[in-house]
Amino acid sequence: MNVPPTTIYLGLDLAWSERNPSGLAAACGTPSGAHLIVRPHRLKTTAEIVATIRATCGDAPAILAIDAPLLVPNETGRRLAEAELAAAFRQYHAGPHPANRQLLRRYGGLRGEEIIAALASDGFCYTPTIESGVGGRLIVEVFPHPATIVLFGLPRILQYKARQGRSLVSRRHELRRYLDLLGSLIHADPPLIGVDRIWEKVDLSDTGATALKAIEDEADAVLCAYIALYGHRWGAARCRSFGTVDGGAIFTPYWSEQKTLAAPINQG
Repeated sequence: MNVPPTTIYLGLDLAWSERNPSGLAAACGTPSGAHLIVRPHRLKTTAEIVATIRATCGDAPAILAIDAPLLVPNETGRRLAEAELAAAFRQYHAGPHPANRQLLRRYGGLRGEEIIAALASDGFCYTPTIESGVGGRLIVEVFPHPATIVLFGLPRILQYKARQGRSLVSRRHELRRYLDLLGSLIHADPPLIGVDRIWEKVDLSDTGATALKAIEDEADAVLCAYIALYGHRWGAARCRSFGTVDGGAIFTPYWSEQKTLAAPINQG
């Protein structure tokens, strides 16, 4: 019997600027399930992130799922990936921010492209999609909001992030829901073991905005790692990539009953 090789599933909630910390989490396993091996934490510089990924993965096969624009050839406007994803998830308010090179430079640079270039010597390569059971070392762009809609069957996104009109009290409540849902992944297919113990005793009732943001970053990193695992388990059967190969793509879990829409992304 062929036993699938152990794979490292990494999730990176990458801040657009090094001025802000980025969340990183890692799990180890096979497409049938994995367990957390690195408690979610935050790093600041691109160099720190790359060094931590190298130390975590060693020589093992790995899938790195990053919540940030990775391939951004357009100088202005938005990518087709954002337009398509926003259209598909419009009723859930789960569309991503537009990404272009001018905008990213204002925040300090094209960090996604820098990480891809830095990890190329370690055998990592950018891919627009994850195929079921595929081997190697891959980097894929993901986005948490639509993933939560599909994975947890939500009627709309969880409103835990700081936005105009959202109170700290409501954000605490939504973040608590998010953490509990992440903990429930121990019962998912594939299961992710260990998340339920991270925040089960965390009391958010008096958490300030800064501490709340830190937990948000770590939670999003865990979800990104799970998207890598989920994609490795299901591939096109339950996932879809929006965008194009050359123009940038966003990979996300998608509804399995709409299999006709789970086709390979556009080639143009």
